[in-house]
Amino acid sequence: MDLEKLEKSIGYTFKNKELLKKALTHTSYAYEKNIESNEKLEFLGDSILEFISSKYIFANYKNLREGEMTKVRAEVVCEDSLYKVAKLHNFSDFILIGKSEANSNGNQKPAILADSIEATIAAIYFDGGLLETERFIVENLRDAIENSTKHVGMKDFKTVLQEKLQEKGEVIIKYTVIKETGPDHDKIFTVKVEADGKELATGEGKTKKHAEMNAASKALEKINQKNL
Repeated sequence: MDLEKLEKSIGYTFKNKELLKKALTHTSYAYEKNIESNEKLEFLGDSILEFISSKYIFANYKNLREGEMTKVRAEVVCEDSLYKVAKLHNFSDFILIGKSEANSNGNQKPAILADSIEATIAAIYFDGGLLETERFIVENLRDAIENSTKHVGMKDFKTVLQEKLQEKGEVIIKYTVIKETGPDHDKIFTVKVEADGKELATGEGKTKKHAEMNAASKALEKINQKNL
């Protein structure tokens, strides 16, 4: 396994290569080879990730309230966010999986990829200390945190739109992704919102949720303008 390519991508060279290899060892592979998997590293990495992301949000977004900081952190340390980091660095090329997982493209599964990021965080911590770990986390999640803070106080436009449309009875509201552009780690989603099959508006966002919110917001603007 050419780990140098991965090390170059993540910007950290391990003194102990076995630590990185263990971080990439899924339970299915460990069971077949009777070796230790990355589960324990993943456990610790999860806690380190929460601490470092909390510290970064606390230090850089002083305008956020405690509840808002919690929401930002939850959005950033979730499986989807870590999966994008793994895809950015091509972790799927390096993860060690057993035959059972290989048969179902386990190296592409979001949960397995996200877990490998948490395990790698712990591996960097043991190999290089907290500062190197912090650098890796901040470099890879800074943009996601920034994006999340922009939407954390967002009014739930989807709920408002639903209430508005259903004032006079039941209405079927549907959100559909009609376009995806950009690389995996920086996608832009375009979503249309319909009411009983009639298109109301389209919206864009870095996540499907944000695109839906944007579409709902635009639909509300149109409805409010008609009512003026």
